[in-house]
Amino acid sequence: HVQLVESGGGSVQAGGSLRLSCTVSGFAGPDMGWYYQTPGNGCELVSTIGIDGPIYYKDSMKGRATISRDFARNTLYLQMNSLKPEDTAVYYCVRDANAPDYWGQGTQVTVS
Repeated sequence: HVQLVESGGGSVQAGGSLRLSCTVSGFAGPDMGWYYQTPGNGCELVSTIGIDGPIYYKDSMKGRATISRDFARNTLYLQMNSLKPEDTAVYYCVRDANAPDYWGQGTQVTVS
């Protein structure tokens, strides 16, 4: 059984930073990622990471976000800087970023 638990969301002012964490219980797999869901919209892929490092960043996040993972702690991170109000969303950690089979419960990020 695989379980993903996100943390680190919150409310920040524009220009601020947040680091999201996702702790995985069970087999994390080679590729993991972050999606977000904005109000009234579907989920969009934010970033993915493989065994060798980051693979993908959504255009609007390039230069502002860094995805990383700690294999020893089985934890995935998303560092977000220079946050903008349009980054406001529920952020989800997923296993197998291209065809997610497990999702976390989501963590709310609100930028004002």
